[in-house]
Amino acid sequence: MPEKGLFDIHCHIIPSVDDGADTREEAVRMLRMEYRQGVRKIIATPHFRRRMFETPLEQIKEQFEILKEDAAGVAGDLELYLGCEFHTNMEMVEMLRTGQIMTMAGSRYVLTEFSGSSEGSYIRERLYSLLSHGYRPIVAHVERYEAMRKNFSLAEEIADMGAFIQVNADSILGKDGFGAKRYCGKLLKAGLVHFAGSDCHGSSRRISRIGEAYDYVSRKVGKIYADRIFIENPQKILDNAKNRKGR
Repeated sequence: MPEKGLFDIHCHIIPSVDDGADTREEAVRMLRMEYRQGVRKIIATPHFRRRMFETPLEQIKEQFEILKEDAAGVAGDLELYLGCEFHTNMEMVEMLRTGQIMTMAGSRYVLTEFSGSSEGSYIRERLYSLLSHGYRPIVAHVERYEAMRKNFSLAEEIADMGAFIQVNADSILGKDGFGAKRYCGKLLKAGLVHFAGSDCHGSSRRISRIGEAYDYVSRKVGKIYADRIFIENPQKILDNAKNRKGR
C-alpha cells in the first residue's frame, strides 16, 4: 500500500438510495472494507438514472450526513464527499446547472455513465455537451461499453476532447472477465486511464478491491502511474471543488 491514502471516486456506499448498501450496518461494513484496502478518501456516487434511480437529492444528503458520522467512528482519517453517477440524458447540463444533480464533491467534474449499447456518436455528443458548458466529464467504467471495446481509438478521441476515463478495480484485476481485463490493460499501457474506482455495491458482493488494484497497476505499469490514477488525479477533483468554493 502507498504512504498516502488511496481514493475511491466511484462507489455505492450511501444506504437506501440506490442498488448499493441497503442498510446503515452494511454501509459501515463497506467503510471498514474500504479502509482495509488503504482508502482514506471516498467520493460516494449514488446512481441517478431516469425511471430507475431517482432518489430525491435531499434524501441522499440526509443519508450521506449519517454516513459521515459513521465514517468518523470507523477511522478519524477517513474522509467522505458526495457525488453522483449520472446516467446521461438530453437534459443533463440543465440538471447540473440548476443543482438537481450533484457534481463530484462540488467540483466541475461529473461522473458520467452510459448504457452498454450506447453508440460512439452519442457518447461523443454527450461528452462534448458537458465540456462545452465547462464541466469535466469522467466516463464511468468505460470497459463496459461495447462501442469503446470495439473501437479503441474512441478512448483516444474522447481523451483528446478533454474527457477523463475511469475503469473499475475489479476489471483491472480480471474479476469481471478476461475481456474487460485485457481492455483495461491496453488502456493502462496507452496512458489512457485517469481514474480507478471500486464501483462497490456491498460488503459481500461487488466489493471494494481498490488496494489490490493499486498494487497490480504498480507492478504492471509502475508506481508513478498508479499514484496518478489512485491519488493525484482524484485529489484534483477536491482541489477544483475547493477553488470553486473560494470564489
